[in-house]
Amino acid sequence: MTGVTKATLGSPGIVDAWLHAGIDGLGDSRIENLEKIRQTEAPTSLTLIRSPMLSQAERVVAHTDVSFNTELDVMSALSSAAKKQDRIHGIVLMIELGDLREGIMPALIEKTVLEVLRFPNLSFKGIGTNLACRCGVSPDGTNMGTLSTLADSIEATFGITVETVSGGNSANLTWALSGADTGRVNDLRLGEALLLGVEPLHRNPIEGLHTDAITLVAEVIESKRKPSQPWGEIAESAFGEAESSADRGTISQSILAIGRQDTDPDGLEPPTGLKILAASSDHLVIDSGNDQEPLRVGSEVSFQLNYSALLRAMTSPFISKEMQF
Repeated sequence: MTGVTKATLGSPGIVDAWLHAGIDGLGDSRIENLEKIRQTEAPTSLTLIRSPMLSQAERVVAHTDVSFNTELDVMSALSSAAKKQDRIHGIVLMIELGDLREGIMPALIEKTVLEVLRFPNLSFKGIGTNLACRCGVSPDGTNMGTLSTLADSIEATFGITVETVSGGNSANLTWALSGADTGRVNDLRLGEALLLGVEPLHRNPIEGLHTDAITLVAEVIESKRKPSQPWGEIAESAFGEAESSADRGTISQSILAIGRQDTDPDGLEPPTGLKILAASSDHLVIDSGNDQEPLRVGSEVSFQLNYSALLRAMTSPFISKEMQF
């Protein structure tokens, strides 16, 4: 398993916990997060799992061991940077298997491998793919079998060892744990599964993992009895939405000091009895019901999060992060 740290911005606490739990290596899509991890001298390999920016080739070589690649121009720059720094940089080639995000078309993979082998100071490590992120294409025996076949073909053609066959992300877990033949796939890049305890395809809990390890806590800044419907001429809201709701009479409405700038409101699960009504950039409006007393100003409300809400909450500089192990 490669533990993907991007949702936690390379948090040293999460990194330490994962390494103690037995994670084999760490990956991230942002070089800034990997640089932070490298400064901690974590005893593990670091992989940039997003295709490197051409402008960041020097930093990628200096602070990572391996990067996932699709473009020869970028790999040429990585080769030059590695030669300049007297380093060997590992290359995993990403292959397009249907989700239409990053990846080399399968018919061109051997030609690309040949070019990689010619670059000085680069070491061809293997191949990988990414599914279920853009179009929702699910990992299955067919596309994973194709990946294994390509690994075999590369070895037979070039007489080299394909060390890494990275099947994908947390969405692969349903397939990987189904008892199916996993073939040559020997690496999965897991972030959401480890952090939230669910697999992304159907959000089903994963046996043995916690689904409530991360909680978002927001403070109440206003609490009043208000009508359930707005009045006056209605146009679009600040975020282009025209709210429509049934008239439920007077409700207990509270405002929390958090908003779209901090998290994804659609990815928050409130406690039983509370309902999220709306969100602006820095206000979250909730309803605690017709018959309930308004929440006390200064009190806190805890939410469970999905991956989208977690990603944005960890990125927000306005949310403090507290960890307990």
